[in-house]
Amino acid sequence: MSDELSAAQDEKIMFTASFSAQQQKELARRLTAFLSQYSHLSDAYIIEFFTEDLWHTLPSSWQPVLEDLSYPQIADLLLDAAHEDRRYPSVWPLSLLAFRATAHALAFPRELRHEQGPGAPGSVKPEEFLKNHSQSSLLQHIFRKHVKPKKQHEIRKLGILVKQLCDQTDCNRVVDVGSGQGHLTRFLSFGLGLSVTAIEADHALVAMASKFDGQLMWALEKENQKKNCAVQVSQFCPRHVAGWVNPKASWEAFVTQLRAADCISEGPPTPSGPCKKRLRGHQVDTDVVQMSPSDDNLQELSSLKSDKHECKEELTAEICCSCSKPVCQDCVQPEENTSQGFPDFILTGLHACGDLSATLLRHFVSCPHVRGITSVACCYMKITTNENPTPPGLVAPPTEPTPGGKSLPSEYGYPMSFWVRGLPGHQLSYKAREGACHAVEDYIRRLREESELLRTHCYRGMLETFIRDASPDLRRAGIQTIKKAHLLPFSEYARLGLARVRLPPEMPLDPERVQAMLKQQGRVVVFFSLTLLLAPVVESLVLLDRMIYLQENGVDSQLVPLFNPNFSPRNFVLVAMKPG
Repeated sequence: MSDELSAAQDEKIMFTASFSAQQQKELARRLTAFLSQYSHLSDAYIIEFFTEDLWHTLPSSWQPVLEDLSYPQIADLLLDAAHEDRRYPSVWPLSLLAFRATAHALAFPRELRHEQGPGAPGSVKPEEFLKNHSQSSLLQHIFRKHVKPKKQHEIRKLGILVKQLCDQTDCNRVVDVGSGQGHLTRFLSFGLGLSVTAIEADHALVAMASKFDGQLMWALEKENQKKNCAVQVSQFCPRHVAGWVNPKASWEAFVTQLRAADCISEGPPTPSGPCKKRLRGHQVDTDVVQMSPSDDNLQELSSLKSDKHECKEELTAEICCSCSKPVCQDCVQPEENTSQGFPDFILTGLHACGDLSATLLRHFVSCPHVRGITSVACCYMKITTNENPTPPGLVAPPTEPTPGGKSLPSEYGYPMSFWVRGLPGHQLSYKAREGACHAVEDYIRRLREESELLRTHCYRGMLETFIRDASPDLRRAGIQTIKKAHLLPFSEYARLGLARVRLPPEMPLDPERVQAMLKQQGRVVVFFSLTLLLAPVVESLVLLDRMIYLQENGVDSQLVPLFNPNFSPRNFVLVAMKPG
């Protein structure tokens, strides 16, 4: 533990320069104007390349210069902002040059400019993985177990940043939302000595996190015995709460969830699995108490009431809103008093999906106990908007409906700020937000390597034409990923794809038509690259809107490209700390 803490103290995260409020607003205005001008690109579905004749939606002056580009030229001349050798094979129209230059200029830089040397921006792997591609040389081995290299890189970098924020705010408590299997939580608690509460909606992941906690504690205890160290490892054990952070709930309800981790005490987990929960001295079998206030729960509560336990108050027939365990009467407070005596904390979320990142920012602004926040977002397509209040993949309605039938604008995931909401053309479609989740750096590598993977978009676009021929009402049907599709002849790919949408797999395909479309693969790749050029711009607008939202609420923030973008595409962390 001391090694990790020492490393965290030595490695300081270099923050980017923050924007003034006026600069943020001006950039938002330019972003919305640019994106609304080219929304026909960001809103285009590449699988409709043939059915919607997308190639001819491009300006006629662009088409001849773009279709002659080789794949490496597409990477160098279009997508890679850092590439300096601009040897154009032909004269490009000024409108195309302006489009490319503006897209690169408006997007937030995705790399830390101070990083140098091997493993710095441009390389696939960070420097910490040069000796061993699967194990970070900067992370102690006990924190690498069960953790993939990408996650090792992320938890170490974010953990150090959270520790810095804790030091700056003189706050030792952290709440990790969307904690999953608890990899970041363990590094923060056992590695950096912070007091951590972890919240995760998936109960199976919570059980796994507790099991991994036990394995790590067992390993640490063995190391301490070898070193004759008297450190009590159990004091660093994180608290886990199984519960969904409801985007439409108040911050007081959120604090109630956090209280649940304190009112139900927990012994140290074992290497084989979670420990038994204790309710003020009374042991509760977590396998017996169900996840909702059912008859079985009430019967269990009744049996608990009949036993002698240390709590002075009688147990109520109420189930904790977060972990669904029975709670004591003295732990149930009126909502207005829930926060009394609650300790201050730092809020963090590593790749909090969809509206969850926006929810955490709202709790940060509203809750007096949240001193700072580090927010790493993902899954922008699951963000709610006025035009798309229930996007695909949304588990539950995020907001309370108003009498008019629509949700309150302030509760949408985008836009969050009043300023962006008032800008003409600020709307971002589901497709534009989905595109913002793509890995630009990975596609650049494919282009430079002229990878066979590049043919998959062409295949899917071709398949779409035959699907619609057979069933015109069947549009953009989900066929999921076909394993190693790029290695298959199109006839085999089509056979597998047609079966997934319940069409005859042996449906005849016109061979001349197939060959004519295959010859347009280069055009498909160019068109997709144009849409991908807009992906970082869309992401920048979503994140800038959140910065402006914080600014409107009196909090300055900074956006840090914390992770290596070649390794972790969603690499931005929004960092904010309340003044005073």
